[in-house]
Amino acid sequence: MKKLKVIVIGAGNRGGTYTDYMTHMPEKYEVVAVAEPRDSRREYVQQKHNIPDEMCFTDYKPLLALGKIADVALIATMDRQHFEPAMMAIDLGYDLLLEKPITPTPEECIALTNRANEKGVKVVICTVLRYTFLFDKIKEIIDSGRLGRIMSINHEECVELVHQSHSFVRGNWHNSKESSFMLLQKSCHDIDILQWLLGKKCKKVQSFGTLSYFTRENAPEGAPDRCLEGCPVSDSCPFDATKLYLENSSNWFRSAATKLVKSSDEDVKKSLMESNYGKCVFKCNNDVVDHQTVNMLFEDDVTVTFTMNAFNSGGRFINIYGTKGELRAALKGDSPIRVYDHLTKETEEIPCNATDGILGGHGGGDGGIVVALYDYMTGNYTGNAVPTIDESCYNHLITFAAEHARNTGTVVDVEEYINNLKK
Repeated sequence: MKKLKVIVIGAGNRGGTYTDYMTHMPEKYEVVAVAEPRDSRREYVQQKHNIPDEMCFTDYKPLLALGKIADVALIATMDRQHFEPAMMAIDLGYDLLLEKPITPTPEECIALTNRANEKGVKVVICTVLRYTFLFDKIKEIIDSGRLGRIMSINHEECVELVHQSHSFVRGNWHNSKESSFMLLQKSCHDIDILQWLLGKKCKKVQSFGTLSYFTRENAPEGAPDRCLEGCPVSDSCPFDATKLYLENSSNWFRSAATKLVKSSDEDVKKSLMESNYGKCVFKCNNDVVDHQTVNMLFEDDVTVTFTMNAFNSGGRFINIYGTKGELRAALKGDSPIRVYDHLTKETEEIPCNATDGILGGHGGGDGGIVVALYDYMTGNYTGNAVPTIDESCYNHLITFAAEHARNTGTVVDVEEYINNLKK
């Protein structure tokens, strides 16, 4: 069995997650080098994979200056740092596992796609919903014809209120100029999954959405700039930083706030006094929307509505309406897939509890993509979930078109939008 050698550029949460899964497949993967500016995270990957000191870097440029020393480059930097290392790695002949989104601009997405095709390398984007049991099974049901002709889909991404505050008000993706806009960062793989399920092109898009709640106008009276400065409503505030980060046992929240793999209380306190994670959620420099709806018209008159919003308990929910049946499902807990037959009037429940065990992240998608990646890169892949870079780019461009529609208050013709970009 061929073992794929992997270099890692960006060893934060996503880079660390994918390489953690690779440790469960030592016969398939060997992580041979890492580039990460933060000592704690770089050292975590180094120790996990026994990487020698000379193959650990604080910057990706000296790593890539070594030439092609592995089979796959895993790039999981921040959104606006995807393009340059990805293009350099492509030029060296690396196949890529590239964290979503491809890049924050449509022009760069097209340029990267063209370069990958020119160099003949494979680029897999981490749209991990494709690799969950839930969406794999839904795709199978649709393709079997059991639902008949698909007429419409309603799909919801429920971000969850505190998650919104953590990642998109205080966190890395709070400001579109520093990272990317909300629909691209959080929901490009929802747009991707909808197009993949239908297997059709999107013709038109329309979108509405705003930042309405996490603004200065909604700050409680007397609220200080930072939670640790003594807020009069801290006991009743779900966003109180002391409760969320200092008293919370979730290492994900604490690690995100401190940028450390393991964080002491003193590390957390320091972060809450110096970083956005300690600021009042109504007084941050966030600009991404907290709720948005996208209306899409696909080929064959299929209408699709996608809604993303923060004001919920979390999860993804999808309803698919066909001429022979209806499907309802949720990517949340152990919720089953429910398929209703219009002829028999009966409903079948299909268990969907494949989120446990070592491959459980993102409903099984995080581990699933690492499993599929090996077969895809070694030429042994027989599934239909892994997209080409052209497919991923197209679905990103639908997302860009939707954001253009939101910003301009128009209905956007997707083909015309893409053609204008390529002129």
